[in-house]
Amino acid sequence: MKNFYWTSFKTFFKIGAFTLGGGYAMIPIIEAEVVDRKQWIDKQEFVDLIAIAQSCPGVFAINLSVFIGYKLRRTRGALCTALGTALPSFLIILAIAMCFRHFMEIPWVASMFAGIRPAVVALIAVPTFNMAKQVGINLANCWIPIISALLIWAFGVNPIIILLAAGTAGYLYGKFIKPTEP
Repeated sequence: MKNFYWTSFKTFFKIGAFTLGGGYAMIPIIEAEVVDRKQWIDKQEFVDLIAIAQSCPGVFAINLSVFIGYKLRRTRGALCTALGTALPSFLIILAIAMCFRHFMEIPWVASMFAGIRPAVVALIAVPTFNMAKQVGINLANCWIPIISALLIWAFGVNPIIILLAAGTAGYLYGKFIKPTEP
């Protein structure tokens, strides 16, 4: 593909510039661009990259963009997609930081930010439920994410411990319990 690096930078710049709510809110937009529109990767690869990005330290959206860019064009691709994702936020935060105190004193601006918060929760909830369907969460195994979330939220268990325990349990289940397919 001609000019892939510029195209990937522009794609992820647009995603980074027009997505409120952080990395999880970006999932449906990244999927629409990368899987559906541009067809750079398929849906299963996308779900796998989300799982890997969640498991790594750092900003989820940057991790996901790095993995997509690396899968497509190795290091240069990762640099283009990561820069495209991070640059809009950096520029917006820089502009807000220079003017934030002045704007938050305006009642309608403070009200607008208070109204955005519930919408951001919905932007995070929808891709979470969609991803749960895609990876096969059902009534038989929905206890796993529920218990994991409760352990983190109510008891302050470190998410890394949850990830390590879930990975180990999945490995042991696949190795010793789950019947192998012929």
